[in-house]
Amino acid sequence: MDREAHLERFYTLLKRLENKIGIRKLAYCHGRMDWPKRGLYFFLSPDEYRDGFPRVTRVGTHAVSRGSSTTLWDRLITHRGTLRGKRANGGNHRGSIFRLRVGEAIIHRDGLQDENPSWGRGSNAPSDVKADEHPMELRVSGYIRELPFLWLEVDDEPGPDSDRAYIERNSIALLSNYGKTPIDERKKSWLGNHSPVDKIRRSGLWNSNHVDEPYDPAYLDVMEEYV
Repeated sequence: MDREAHLERFYTLLKRLENKIGIRKLAYCHGRMDWPKRGLYFFLSPDEYRDGFPRVTRVGTHAVSRGSSTTLWDRLITHRGTLRGKRANGGNHRGSIFRLRVGEAIIHRDGLQDENPSWGRGSNAPSDVKADEHPMELRVSGYIRELPFLWLEVDDEPGPDSDRAYIERNSIALLSNYGKTPIDERKKSWLGNHSPVDKIRRSGLWNSNHVDEPYDPAYLDVMEEYV
């Protein structure tokens, strides 16, 4: 089988997953929903489709370090951002690489470098800097919260050899157009085309890890078991 056939199987599995659990948006999610303890998430494009199904735009998971106790909802919260407090509806891009990359792309697209000199700098920032960054955090939240997404329960032990890490790594490698003949090319209007990160622009994903790696087709058998 070639990559096109593997992609077809991958999206068939996502369609089956959608039929089981439905598609959600973070704008309408909360922690009291029935989230699995551990799993993967697949963010989808709201306006790009493959055979009528939304195209995957980012793949992620959590707890891939041994001993990690983070949950799937913990990870999704970092991407969603805050709902209340003095910087309500913002977030912390230093705690979410997804938020960081989306913000970078908005800044580069709109020429806002001078207005956001601290974006992505350091692992923490004082309160006054975070206040200055809040308008951009609001824009990032507005973008991410409206992306449809699916999640797949994979409740194995944390670690780099977990099934979650295996499925994440290979899904990204399969979906990525980086260094390959493109399949499912992104629209010119896709925000990621303005990213300063070459691997994001050329892969067509909001991922940079694993986009330049080969994939193991056998991972689809593992993914199917969990679906």
